[in-house]
Amino acid sequence: MLTATTTPGQELPSFAARFASTPRGARLARRLTVRRLEEWGHAPMSDTSCAVALVVGELAANAVRHGRVAGHDFGLRLVLDAAAGLVRVEVADAAAAKRPPTAAPSSYPEGESGRGLLLVDVLAVRWGTEPRHPVGKTVWAEVSTGAAAQS
Repeated sequence: MLTATTTPGQELPSFAARFASTPRGARLARRLTVRRLEEWGHAPMSDTSCAVALVVGELAANAVRHGRVAGHDFGLRLVLDAAAGLVRVEVADAAAAKRPPTAAPSSYPEGESGRGLLLVDVLAVRWGTEPRHPVGKTVWAEVSTGAAAQS
C-alpha cells in the first residue's frame, strides 16, 4: 500500500510515504525519491539524485530484509534543507530489536551482500538510528547536495 504526502505548512520541502515491506516496495521508494528530487531541482542523473537514490535503496532494502514485521509497512521521509545543502533520508520499520551497527564495518567477508551500510557511510555526511514510537526504529542519513546557501 502506498500513501504519499507533502507536509503542509512546514518550512522545509518534505515528502513522506509508506511502502509494502517487499522488494517491490523498496524499488518504488527509490523511484519516487528520484522523482521527488527532480521536482526539487536535482536532475535524475545528478550526483545528488544518484547519491540519495542509492542511500534510499540501501536503507529500504535493509528495512525489507532485516526490519520486516508481518502486517507492517516501512516508511520513507525525505527533507530538503537547501540552506544547509542537505537531503535527510529517514526509513522507518517496525523491528526495534534489529538495529544496524553504530558504524559501518570497515571490511566485509567475500560475498554478494553486506556492503549496504558501508555504501551509506561513504555517501552520507552522517547517519544513525533512533527509536520510533510506538514500535520500531528509524534509520536516517543526511546526504550533501553540494550546494549550501551562501550567506
